[in-house]
Amino acid sequence: MDPASRATPVRELPNCPSALITTLTPNPSIDRTLSIGHLERGEVLRATTASAEFAGKGVNLARVLTTNGHQAQAVFPGNPDGLADLIAPLNKAGTQTHLVAIEGTVRTNLTIIEDDGTTTKINESGPHLSESACDALLDTAVKHAADSQWLVASGSLPPGAPADFYVQLATRLSDATEKLVIDTSGTALARMAHTPCAVAKPNLEELASLTAKPLWTLGDVVDAAGELQRHGWGTVLVSLGGSGAVLVDDQVSYGNSPASDIRNTVGAGDALLAGFLAGGAKGPTALRNALAWARAAVRSTDTVGPPCTAEDQAAVTMSADVPLEMSVGQALR
Repeated sequence: MDPASRATPVRELPNCPSALITTLTPNPSIDRTLSIGHLERGEVLRATTASAEFAGKGVNLARVLTTNGHQAQAVFPGNPDGLADLIAPLNKAGTQTHLVAIEGTVRTNLTIIEDDGTTTKINESGPHLSESACDALLDTAVKHAADSQWLVASGSLPPGAPADFYVQLATRLSDATEKLVIDTSGTALARMAHTPCAVAKPNLEELASLTAKPLWTLGDVVDAAGELQRHGWGTVLVSLGGSGAVLVDDQVSYGNSPASDIRNTVGAGDALLAGFLAGGAKGPTALRNALAWARAAVRSTDTVGPPCTAEDQAAVTMSADVPLEMSVGQALR
């Protein structure tokens, strides 16, 4: 791919008007976060802070959108008796919730944050979903997506859910190529590799696994994303962790949003995708917004932090000429 053909000017435009975004989280969680000085194996340690919040990738994304003034609703399974107190804050903050009742207990995930910003996460598998529960979850998501601009299907699949769960969702949506956004991993993502969708957000490792190719440079990432576009993915947003993100739609955009005060990386990818959709889901303007929202996320100890600030927006560095030869481990450092 010719780098010159990919070069685009960076334009400053405001976020797009708020439109309803629906999220589907088949395996939500209660995220318990502990802050400690330093994690030492085999020792008795004391947490300096502790918190618990209802989470899961789609739930996080909906909460980030609401926190930043956008409309969002979240679809997820759970036991109504055990979740009422945890869901109430979401509704109070403006996030609409649609719970598909199941038996069993929503999983608890543990995040340990050290003083230097190192994050360790331990995730449970989640409750078993029956075939009827999976069908109800898919039907509920499609129903509530009817009046939405986007349907974001994200996160791992719980025990009992078929590996092609997201493929089934795409099949049930009449406008999947215009509305469906996918953010998952492992087998669930692999099954989506040849299924058309509007937007997909793999990280570097997931993209390499999908294409079975080593990705050393930004050019490698762009080529791999282009391969998936040829299989039906419309827009590919690749998160590179601390090295920023690459956006491949009908052009290529690259940027980074360095932060020296990283507190918790959990939820950063969800904030990245939320900011991208809220920013118009196209081109460098949307990517800039995505990176600013992700920066705001990592500066908070909570899974979903405070709104994006002018400081976060100003910290974003965009490349007008995408450096395709640059190592993805050294991007804009």
